[in-house]
Amino acid sequence: MPSQRSIGEAEKLAEAKLGGIALRREQMAAVANIYRAASAVRQHLENSVLRGSDLTWTAFVVLWVVWVWGESETRHVAEEAGISKGTLTGVARTLESRGLLRRAGHPTDGRLVLLALTEQGEDFMRQVFPAFNEEEAFVTARLSDVECRSLADGLRQVVLQVEEEGEDRRRSLLNGENPTPRRSGRRARK
Repeated sequence: MPSQRSIGEAEKLAEAKLGGIALRREQMAAVANIYRAASAVRQHLENSVLRGSDLTWTAFVVLWVVWVWGESETRHVAEEAGISKGTLTGVARTLESRGLLRRAGHPTDGRLVLLALTEQGEDFMRQVFPAFNEEEAFVTARLSDVECRSLADGLRQVVLQVEEEGEDRRRSLLNGENPTPRRSGRRARK
């Protein structure tokens, strides 16, 4: 379903609102459109190919990570999927209850948990991924193969910048202090 507000409209309104404020507008537009594109693609994939499988984006990403990397510790799966270990626990339980994922204790460290796809999970990914990839082709259909490669390379550079320089930047912005813990959005009890 198309948005009621176009990207171009939003950019013009932001430009007008910001007026004379000295900003790096190209960088602002790049980051805003990374977010918009990611949201649009995620929503499309959840409402198309993943809907028939009754999977969320996060559940699919967890399956993908374990499918590609093989049996892995939960902390590595959470990191690769870009989710918290707590979120992974709930997703893994759901996928395990559906027979797609297996959780097992680590053979040498009882504190660690390993995740692996079941045979049914392997079959599921071999069946679903081609349809997922068809939708990846659909959402990038306005780009040539060269443009897709260029976009992927540019986004890799964004990720590398954050991965390699982000921690130092955060420390600098916080004057060396540790960040305050995230809140759930709920008000503290009195």
